[in-house]
Amino acid sequence: QVQLVESGGGLVQPGGSLRLSCAASGSIPSINAMGWYRQVLGKERELVALIISDGSTNYAASVKGRFTISRDNAKNTVFLQMNSLKVEDTAVYYCFADSGWNRSWGQGTQVTVSS
Repeated sequence: QVQLVESGGGLVQPGGSLRLSCAASGSIPSINAMGWYRQVLGKERELVALIISDGSTNYAASVKGRFTISRDNAKNTVFLQMNSLKVEDTAVYYCFADSGWNRSWGQGTQVTVSS
């Protein structure tokens, strides 16, 4: 079992930056991928970015070139650096961790991009 705690959301103006953090605890060695989804009320959750155990990454087309996912293995933490934020990036961002066939979720953190 993996527990995830997110932080770093908030309100930012268009063009600004935020960094989200996701700290994992529990069965850490079993994690083979971590990443972020986001969800707008009334819409399906969409994958934003993921990083797998070999360090390779994948991004949604809408955030490629603006967002960067990274990890600190010593702290069991994954980060999402979000630059050049747009109004359409406004959503609740959820961290996830895949461990075998199991997926764990964080509680979600609100990101609001508004002038």
